[in-house]
Amino acid sequence: MVNLSNRSRVAIIGGGISGLAATKQLAWLNPTVFEATSSIGGVWRHCSYRSTRLQTPRPDYEFSDFPWPDRTDPTFPTHKEILDYLESYATHFDLWRFIKLESKVVEIKYLGDEKNATELWSSDGQALNGQPMWEVGVVTGQSETIERYKFEFVVMCLGKYGDVPKMPVFPFGRGPEVFEGKVMHTLDYCKLKEEETKELMKGKKVVIIGYKKSAIDLAVECAEANQGLDGQPCTMVIRTLHWVVPSYSIWGLPFYLFYSTRSSQFLHERPSQGLFRSLLCNLLTPLRTGVSKFIESYLSWKLPLEKYGLKPDHPFHEDYASCQMAILPENFFSEADAGRIRFEKSSKWWFWENGVVLEDGTKLEADIVFCATGFEGKKKLRTVLPKPYSGLIENNSGIMPLYRGTIHPLIPNMAFVGYIESVSNLHTSELRCRWLASLLRRRFKLPGVADMFKEVDIETEVMRRTTRFYKRHCISTYSIRHSDDMCREMGWEKWRKGSWFSEAFSPYNNQDYIEEKKD
Repeated sequence: MVNLSNRSRVAIIGGGISGLAATKQLAWLNPTVFEATSSIGGVWRHCSYRSTRLQTPRPDYEFSDFPWPDRTDPTFPTHKEILDYLESYATHFDLWRFIKLESKVVEIKYLGDEKNATELWSSDGQALNGQPMWEVGVVTGQSETIERYKFEFVVMCLGKYGDVPKMPVFPFGRGPEVFEGKVMHTLDYCKLKEEETKELMKGKKVVIIGYKKSAIDLAVECAEANQGLDGQPCTMVIRTLHWVVPSYSIWGLPFYLFYSTRSSQFLHERPSQGLFRSLLCNLLTPLRTGVSKFIESYLSWKLPLEKYGLKPDHPFHEDYASCQMAILPENFFSEADAGRIRFEKSSKWWFWENGVVLEDGTKLEADIVFCATGFEGKKKLRTVLPKPYSGLIENNSGIMPLYRGTIHPLIPNMAFVGYIESVSNLHTSELRCRWLASLLRRRFKLPGVADMFKEVDIETEVMRRTTRFYKRHCISTYSIRHSDDMCREMGWEKWRKGSWFSEAFSPYNNQDYIEEKKD
């Protein structure tokens, strides 16, 4: 048994965006960061293609105290640029001294009294009282020996994406076992070198299951690998259509005007808004619908959605409210126009010996089938957390019940960062880590268990009424209000701009939440 409680009071599991943000904010506790792989970066290191780019402008994806050196560059950063930025961040703030690479957490054990575990959190109502509460089992490098460490507090930053692929399940005789070609999840594709990816797809009949960002980027790479007379088209099998966006400009107006200012978010329902605000929100429904249709009109004009049958039936704001808006690569539709990317829509599909079969009986021949079907982020947590906590990951709505997107009311001395989404997940994670640091500094106390669950339930209902895709737990249409609530609890001013005009019409980003002096 290795006891680190005297010199390292907090364990941070995961070295991605959220793990780095947590490390910076909790550096005063001398945390130990366990990263399973040989490098930091999370999904940007292990789940990115050569063509993967950030989906937001640089100023919207930066730490508040570490701006991009070229933040005025209008291009979206490549995944390599993002990795360089993250490594520079870790170096600038001397975070490497806390990080243990190739250290995989394989089990966690609660050391406290489970009967009183929900008393938020320990005997004096505080998270840090000098007593170890969790035992963390770690395997390092190629060793099979489990080393065990004790900590007062654990921050889970394993993330929702990567590591555990979500694969479709088929009836017997309709799964990949009957297919004579190759089946890969996008996670496996990410592990290949550039030349290997080109060799894999060149001259091959490729079917991609999915129509979100990873599927779209993969289709472009497939088309680029199949240039020339011997090239084969790539076919995307689309189960659910979503709105795609060519850039952050709508009819010449900056996109942030529609969703990222206080005035624009005023149109949308938000948690705990009161009776008057609820009535006003209902009255503003035509205006809210008009904004969505205004954006849809531009996308339908700018992109050949009707030509390819890719116009969704649901309104744009439902995709934005569920963080499913994808930014298109510049050459996506030009490759489609050249016949190198094709589209088929089918809610169900299965394998046959030479490819896949769609719901209407259409057979698509394939040499390779890529499943861009997502990841099992919650499964990662279940494999690490002990019972009964592993069974508390989801509520009845299929959402992780996290107060302020960070604290599970029934899991003591533990926080979860990176499990809710917004337009900028980096901003979402960093602010929650600041909030968590204030909590551990005893600047405020959490509400009772029932009150925290009530807040989560209210938030869930807002998301359910806003979008049919609410299970993704996205706060993009009320992110400013979410930040206001955390600022209030930390003792910060919630109005972060210099004037009422800026408050109403300027977008909020990480630079508005630069650490206040007392923190």
